Amino acid sequence: MKMKLQPSIVLLLLLVAVRLPSASSDDQLVLGKPLSPSTTIISDGGAFALGFFSPSNSTTSASSRDSLYLGIWYSGITELTVVWVANRESPIVTIPRRPPSASTPSGPTLALTNDSNLVLTDADGRVVWATDVVVAAAHTPGVAVLTNAGNLVLRSPNGTTLWQSFDHPTDTFLPGMKIRIARPGPFLVSWKGPGDPAPGRFAYGIDPSTSLQLFTWNGSRPMWRSGAWTGYSVASEYVASASAVVSLAVVDTDEDSYVAFALSDAAPRTRYVITHSGSLELQSWKSGGAGWHTLGRWPPHDCSRYDYCGPFGYCDNTDAPPACKCLPGFEPASPDEWRSGRFLLGCRRKEELRCGVSNGDGEGFLAVPDMKVPDRFVVIANTGATGCAAECARNCSCVAYAHANLSSSSRGDATRCLVWLGDLIDAKKLGGSAAASDTLHLRVPGVSTAGRKKERNKMKIVLPVIAGVVLVLACLSIVIWACKSKGSKQKHNNFNRLIGLGDLSTCEGFGTGSPNEGFEFSLLSFRDIAALTNNFHTSHMIGQGGFGKVYKAVLDGREVAIKRLSRNSDQGMTEFRNEVVLIAKLQHRNLVSLVGCCSEGDEKLLIYEYMPNKSLDALLFNNSGETMLDWPTRFRIIKGVAKGLLYLHQDSRLKIIHRDLKASNVLLDEEMRPKIADFGMARMFGENQQKADTKRVVGTYGYMAPEYAMRGIFSTKSDVYSFGVLTLEVVSGVKISSTDRTMEFENLIAYAWNLWKDRKTNDLVDSNIVGTCVHDEALLCVQMGLLCVQDNPNDRPTMSYVMFILENISATLPIPNQPVFFAHTNNQVENVTGDTQNSKNNLTLTILEGR
Repeated sequence: MKMKLQPSIVLLLLLVAVRLPSASSDDQLVLGKPLSPSTTIISDGGAFALGFFSPSNSTTSASSRDSLYLGIWYSGITELTVVWVANRESPIVTIPRRPPSASTPSGPTLALTNDSNLVLTDADGRVVWATDVVVAAAHTPGVAVLTNAGNLVLRSPNGTTLWQSFDHPTDTFLPGMKIRIARPGPFLVSWKGPGDPAPGRFAYGIDPSTSLQLFTWNGSRPMWRSGAWTGYSVASEYVASASAVVSLAVVDTDEDSYVAFALSDAAPRTRYVITHSGSLELQSWKSGGAGWHTLGRWPPHDCSRYDYCGPFGYCDNTDAPPACKCLPGFEPASPDEWRSGRFLLGCRRKEELRCGVSNGDGEGFLAVPDMKVPDRFVVIANTGATGCAAECARNCSCVAYAHANLSSSSRGDATRCLVWLGDLIDAKKLGGSAAASDTLHLRVPGVSTAGRKKERNKMKIVLPVIAGVVLVLACLSIVIWACKSKGSKQKHNNFNRLIGLGDLSTCEGFGTGSPNEGFEFSLLSFRDIAALTNNFHTSHMIGQGGFGKVYKAVLDGREVAIKRLSRNSDQGMTEFRNEVVLIAKLQHRNLVSLVGCCSEGDEKLLIYEYMPNKSLDALLFNNSGETMLDWPTRFRIIKGVAKGLLYLHQDSRLKIIHRDLKASNVLLDEEMRPKIADFGMARMFGENQQKADTKRVVGTYGYMAPEYAMRGIFSTKSDVYSFGVLTLEVVSGVKISSTDRTMEFENLIAYAWNLWKDRKTNDLVDSNIVGTCVHDEALLCVQMGLLCVQDNPNDRPTMSYVMFILENISATLPIPNQPVFFAHTNNQVENVTGDTQNSKNNLTLTILEGR
């Protein structure tokens, strides 16, 4: 029977006919039969098509009607939905630049070559895209097959897979596809725009640092993170309207590690796609051709965005709507910001931990169930629940742990322990039904049993009575003694109390040295300093940080910088004494000079010589300092810092380990001469002492040497490591914690190593100084920096050797070993080596104070 078509249907069919090439029933591409824009290849089951297409709304340089791409799209649906693009960075201009001839085709083609490669050429015969299969010389050409899963596969005559499009995804994740762990990628990368297949800013894939979680990124900045792998899945299960179950899982075996998802037999067409706007979406095709239905979107709301709630905050997904909250034992760091809906500053502890300090025995761990655990964890494999808890309990640096019993996982016994050594970021409350939830065991002060609580309540009544009597008697004795003390003796004792002279020989901050000589600086009263700064008026303030605020003043006709330590600062009396004693005794042109100090009650102030050009980081990582830091200036800064460290390690009366060398602790005088500052964390060594260990690890993430951060072992080679990081920063203008220029690499060290290995060191040089750069000097500094950040302390040079090399540019340097890039966030403990026995699965540090 002849059927009459409605005009609207006729128009729709005409549009489709114009937009897509004609279909071929063959699912293969063979030698001698190229694919042209007028034909397509259809998969055996009819689900997918391979051919040329022209997207709408193209933002490429060529107009949309003149640009062609080779791609794979869903066949048999009314909406053109492309799932893979071969030449996404090189659109084909369909109008040839020269007339066709016998040796060139009349239009673009995709052809199979004799060496079993696919080659895409434009209308002029130029290669636009090709596969990279390498086969033996005497090789029978294979065949290219489009499978019904949407995978274009190159197969040899014996059926071996030579290449497949699933290993080179674009923006779409299909059932059966495996996103493997590799560097770089393969990640899903969004389209640049709704009609532009060129690579966009957004990506989706497995965390390159660990196979335990998935990310979406905006460039190099995380946007969303899944929960850590629990052995079963990294996301909840989703049920479509057709009752089709979609499950996403990570497979991690000794042979392979990848993420994949599967559908039930009744499922409609379903895919994950990273959109040009940055969201990851799970989409399913509606029955009846009504379009794509979004089953899930990540991040689903602002609260789910990466680190939205700040350090020690978490997103409570059980609330409606989800909201930011502080972890137990924490409170908003800035209540005003928190009330205004700005959570970036996160939360702070209500009561500081006292682990490793006397009277710190009351600490314990609070179980917080149903959590998506925070990011930046350290993995300790094959550790039971009891061992995981003990590992964290005996290390004061460990702020939380989580354990998962994965004895029946896909790779056998993959039971793992996660521990956190710094801020807890990007945590989330999931609720009891979430498949990827963990119990986070959070370190809190004063956790005890109910019995111990009752005992303490009794003691609260008895102890104050006893203490009151003792206090009255003690006060009377002190008053009588004080009245008998004379002026000069009292002044001397006040000075001793100020800087703790009587305790220097036993203070941890001073090691085994003997700082018993005199001091040359002023002791000022708090009232005098307040007068110098007009009562600390904001007009005198020139800077501030976590330690407190810095004010500019004039003392005895000399400009000085006054650092007023915050009462909440991590710098306590030990660090204050360190700074006063060491700077007063160390005199070098590349070390900052101490002018005076004050300690009255809770007030601790340090007075330095004024540095008009402020700190190195303010100029190095700020565009306003581009003209001030040309290459000759940077090279002088590198050598100046090296001279200062050499003086500390070898040439001074005291052998000093700085322990916190970084760009913000290098100040610049009026001649741009560098001066090392901030000796609060410094440690004095005996004459023959080579190294020491501590339960109180202090410093800045990224600058700390692996053996120091992970095992508390430090030496002069710890400072050498920090100097290496600083050198790479000065050459590149990139901060160690930044990922703006390091792209897919984990940090600056990894980025520098790969450029040096590939003989592209010039690419590391800051683009702002290319015109003034002496490339031989820059190359020398990069190689020297990589020698300094080697994992084994014994492999790092001494500062005397560093100075020799910097003063002798023509000297030949040894080849640096590849670092394990300790500074990245999610570290495997097993990857860290040092000058002592490798402590696999065994953390030994206790207090880690990131600055």
